[in-house]
Amino acid sequence: MENKKDVRAAAVAISVFLIIVTAGCLFYLAAVQTRSQNNVACIYQNGKLIMSIPLDQVTEPYTVDVTGEGGRVNRIEVRPGSIGMLSADCPDHLCVKQGFIHSGAIPITCLPNGVVICLESSDGQDEPDAVTF
Repeated sequence: MENKKDVRAAAVAISVFLIIVTAGCLFYLAAVQTRSQNNVACIYQNGKLIMSIPLDQVTEPYTVDVTGEGGRVNRIEVRPGSIGMLSADCPDHLCVKQGFIHSGAIPITCLPNGVVICLESSDGQDEPDAVTF
């Protein structure tokens, strides 16, 4: 008898835990999606802001070329809600391999050419670095 009560109590505790975790994840995803609609892409070269693009106002994809020292070029594609590095005159192309970003969690960085693309919230609220439950 006692064994069945222990099993039921454990099942209830696990069920409650899973419901809380699922609700937290859904809340976090909804918050991130809402904030990603208010993102402004900031393009820096050698630490100086050279361009700000409100991604929620972009209706058609387009490209921007950033020319640096020695004529090195980074080609950036801007899409509605996201931005990414299409090509770069750098040896490793890690910035291109990073793909497109739609949240401010990780910026795109091309160290050899000194280009950084980061997303910031236009409503003045930064996205969380991490979520704990």
